[in-house]
Amino acid sequence: MSDDSGTHELTLQQAAGLLSGADMASTKAVPSRGIPAVMMTDGSNGLAMNLPDFSGKVPATCFPTSSAMAATWDPELVSRVAARIAIEAREAGAQVLLSPGMNLKRSPLGGRNFEYYSEDPHLTAELATGFVHGVQGQGIGACVKHYVANNQETDRMRVSAEVSERALREMYLHAFEQVVTRARPWLVMASYNRVNGTYVSQDERLLTGILRDEWGFGGVVVSDWGAVENRVLALSAGLDLEMPSTSGASDALVVQAVQEGALDPEVVHRSADRVAALARRTAHRGGGSTPHDADPDPDALAVLAAARSIVLLQNDRDVLPLDSAANVVVVGAFAHTPRFQGGGSAGVHARVPAGSIVEALEQRHAGRVTFAPGYDASGTDLLEDSLESAVTAARAADIAIVVVGSPESAESEGYDRADLHLPSVQEQLIRDVAAAAPRCVVVVIAGGPVHTETWRHEVDAIVATGLAGQGVSQALGAILVGDSEPSGRLAETWPVELSDTPSYLSFPGESGRSIYGEGIFVGYRGHDLAGGRVAFPFGHGLSYTSVEYSDVAVEPTDSGWAVSLVVHNRGRRPGRDVVQVYVEPPAESPVRRARRTLAGFASVAIEAGESRRVRIDVPTRALERWDERLDRWVLDAGTYGFAVGRSSRQLLVRADVDVAGVVETPPLTLDSTLVEWLDHPSAGPALRAAVAEADPSGRTSGMLTNPVAILMIGGLPIHRLAIDAGNALTTSMLDDIAASL
Repeated sequence: MSDDSGTHELTLQQAAGLLSGADMASTKAVPSRGIPAVMMTDGSNGLAMNLPDFSGKVPATCFPTSSAMAATWDPELVSRVAARIAIEAREAGAQVLLSPGMNLKRSPLGGRNFEYYSEDPHLTAELATGFVHGVQGQGIGACVKHYVANNQETDRMRVSAEVSERALREMYLHAFEQVVTRARPWLVMASYNRVNGTYVSQDERLLTGILRDEWGFGGVVVSDWGAVENRVLALSAGLDLEMPSTSGASDALVVQAVQEGALDPEVVHRSADRVAALARRTAHRGGGSTPHDADPDPDALAVLAAARSIVLLQNDRDVLPLDSAANVVVVGAFAHTPRFQGGGSAGVHARVPAGSIVEALEQRHAGRVTFAPGYDASGTDLLEDSLESAVTAARAADIAIVVVGSPESAESEGYDRADLHLPSVQEQLIRDVAAAAPRCVVVVIAGGPVHTETWRHEVDAIVATGLAGQGVSQALGAILVGDSEPSGRLAETWPVELSDTPSYLSFPGESGRSIYGEGIFVGYRGHDLAGGRVAFPFGHGLSYTSVEYSDVAVEPTDSGWAVSLVVHNRGRRPGRDVVQVYVEPPAESPVRRARRTLAGFASVAIEAGESRRVRIDVPTRALERWDERLDRWVLDAGTYGFAVGRSSRQLLVRADVDVAGVVETPPLTLDSTLVEWLDHPSAGPALRAAVAEADPSGRTSGMLTNPVAILMIGGLPIHRLAIDAGNALTTSMLDDIAASL
């Protein structure tokens, strides 16, 4: 995002002034130099702009949260929603949308998980890329966040994410890399937390070395609000814009550092250039432009997005869709006042209320629909005599639909969830109603997984809506009666117990540190490698029709491989299937790898009886791993499995592919072990030959070939053996061999 008009014509004070906010949401303007202010606003699931007096927020369309939109597995739909949010942002006077949130769901307890897409970096990258394209296609800047490893709310302002380089590269940086290089967002937001002891806002390796030098990011790096620990260090590291306003204090520190020789003035002007270029770009792209390629009816889009977000988790005895003549009782206060978004800065003042699920069902269902509250509006307490009346109504009905969910206080920015359980009164209600009703459907309204083990085997069907925005009631009603097809798929694993999750023992950490002990085995990667039980696996979701896969083929392309297969709808209803491609690594991998990882997917609409050939491209990167010794991506040689299915645990067809890869030999140093030297294809023979020549007695050679000796000392760094005058190994010998390589 370069601009020919630099800021060197500005005074040092003016340039420094551009590097902090004018207020809570705007940058400073320099009208004499043609630099306008930039207004920023939250907006992951709808415009979340505060009113000028902070008495509330601007009314806006409330779409499903990112966690719900992720269940669509549809970047194109995400892009459509993002475009509508951008249009409303522009109409309200904003030029930058502080979205999308891209942090991985390391633990299902993450309090802000409803703002994020997935536990999988590839799915996150594809959806976030769609969001950025949708926003910036309307002339509004997107700001991807929170870079990086901001995976918890507990102590979020200062906690240090202690994470290996491999996990950082393969998991937490992966989605950011893909979005930055493919979608070119105008801004990246640096997170509050530290990574391996250093605040992200002043981590030069992350902000400059990786983000700019490796990935080519040319936009503005902005701080999360209040995230800057040391303004001068942060500026030197590559953080351009500090938000919000510090009333001139930060500007003065920057000027003072330059005047004292502690900061190069070129650093100040370079960052000021980026902020000025952003301001001019937003003025040019956003001012007075006409919306294009966007849905004309945001309310209809909100209902569509909500319907596509809903996941049918269980449907025993085909209880859904409802029989048109069934006598239905809907139980639960959330059925009249459903939650439809999470708490915190992303909250939207919905212009259209979600309305009642009961009323939406009454409008569509031909049979009788009655209601029993069961619990109070908070979701945490039973109403007097409500349990008994709900059970009585359920016994008299053909089908009971129990609407439950996390209370408002359970999920919000600022704190993590305490556990995965629904309120005890709701769990009791489910069990009692299920025991009384001939058929029982449970609707779960929550921003993430909930504990189901105490009741899921006692009910017929489970429907998860997520936090689906203002259209949730109309969308759910349509799916329950069969007017819409359920097509959502889980973007995160629902565990049986919290203790089954890979991060259980280390989340959220203690004493200011969170140890990422599970490494790359986040979510389904850890669950599937361990082979443990899950309630519902990653990628899972049922349909009202029956789809089969066949005729799978994998062909090489210039950028990787193309997986193609035939998808056939054997049912009598149209449907939408999410075809998921997972890659399984070679059995002889030199490091531990996930049993399978998502490498590609496609959301496919298919009519009853129709067959379609679907192609999914898998990039080479999907097969690579980060090698910490070589400090780069490597492609191991071997046979890779390309498995296609409907979840990480329901794989239906597969093909094996032999990949040549590259045999990587790590560099040898004096800190390398004796075994590493001996096993090296070139250094090993050279070392043995040099030792034999230097010690004709064969004593040292015997030490290097004796299996028992190697077992005992093979793990020693070789320099420790070289200092022993009793053998022929010397550091000069090792240096000569290393140099010859």
